[in-house]
Amino acid sequence: MIKSFIFRQKLGLILSVFLFSSFIGFTSKSIPFQDYKPFAYLPTSTTKQVIKHTYYALSYNEKYEQAEWVFYFLRSQNEGIGHYKRPRFKNDPMVTTKSANSENYKKSGFDRGHLCAAADMRFSKIAFDETFFTSNVSPQKHNFNDGIWKKLEEKSRYWATKYNGIYVVTGGILQKGLPTIGEEKVAIPNYFYKILYCNYKGKNRMIAFLMPSVKSKEPLYNFVVTVDSIEKITGIDFFPQLNDSIEKELESKSDYKAWAF
Repeated sequence: MIKSFIFRQKLGLILSVFLFSSFIGFTSKSIPFQDYKPFAYLPTSTTKQVIKHTYYALSYNEKYEQAEWVFYFLRSQNEGIGHYKRPRFKNDPMVTTKSANSENYKKSGFDRGHLCAAADMRFSKIAFDETFFTSNVSPQKHNFNDGIWKKLEEKSRYWATKYNGIYVVTGGILQKGLPTIGEEKVAIPNYFYKILYCNYKGKNRMIAFLMPSVKSKEPLYNFVVTVDSIEKITGIDFFPQLNDSIEKELESKSDYKAWAF
């Protein structure tokens, strides 16, 4: 009986170790490695007001009452999609200079265009809700926001699943002389950009888009530009943490053939 008892104890211990190991293995496979460092490649900030929310970061530009960039890691859609009720837009409590009030958009003829799309953050309610801070929106005409811009967001989610997650940096081109809306004079960008980066199976990929904020039926690849060209316009250094030789090579190209269109 004693031998039988000892055997059962050993068997139980072996099973426990096996199950624990299986759980750890499952967890490490279900969460991309990149997700453990979501802010690894933050761009430089021209305003020095960088804010880190739970799953995305931004550089707020008080002069234009919006972010000059929003940066986040876009997870694979295979990791799960939650269905949450859309909250109201609200001021960002972390913006020291106070983010633009949502009321500026009322009867303006412009959407509160998400920079970090709510649909990109459906893996948790906290992540989803935080995209409704007004620091994460910019004035966009509906036929652009719900048209070519939405098409690019959907294609980005496709790539995130195909390449097991991608880094995204996006924003409007903020420059002097832009028209504004509301009492706080929220600037209306004429162009929006989106830059994507991933390292999939040891291969670096980077692609940049620059889109006029108008209705369009053109194919997405017609808007591909070099990252260097966006850096020149904005004065922002994107992905400065990359090895200089890798950064120079990736940011000087506008070849979209490495991406599955």
